[in-house]
Amino acid sequence: MEMPVEQKKNKTWAIVVSVAAILLCGCMGLVACIFGALIAFGVPFTTTVNGSSSTQPLPIGYGIGLLCLAVIFVAIAVLVPVLTLRKKKSAAPAVDVLPPQEPLPPAS
Repeated sequence: MEMPVEQKKNKTWAIVVSVAAILLCGCMGLVACIFGALIAFGVPFTTTVNGSSSTQPLPIGYGIGLLCLAVIFVAIAVLVPVLTLRKKKSAAPAVDVLPPQEPLPPAS
């Protein structure tokens, strides 16, 4: 049995959106996780401004903030494919409610 064209098109867009979310959010989340962990553990970074170098650690709050941001990005990269590629349940058939065959008594 062949699927209708509408379902194939929706599945294609779901795959495209999933791959884009994984590449954009997943990669960015992993990079933020690495740098957040380095900053949170106090690893010093070397900065050079106008030929003058200085090596110092960044505040731990920056690292913790990056780790929180990384969790959000990785969660997006995991949830988007799960939600877009899942099989949707078929709708239950509608049941028509017929009026009773007997007339209703008069309201008092």
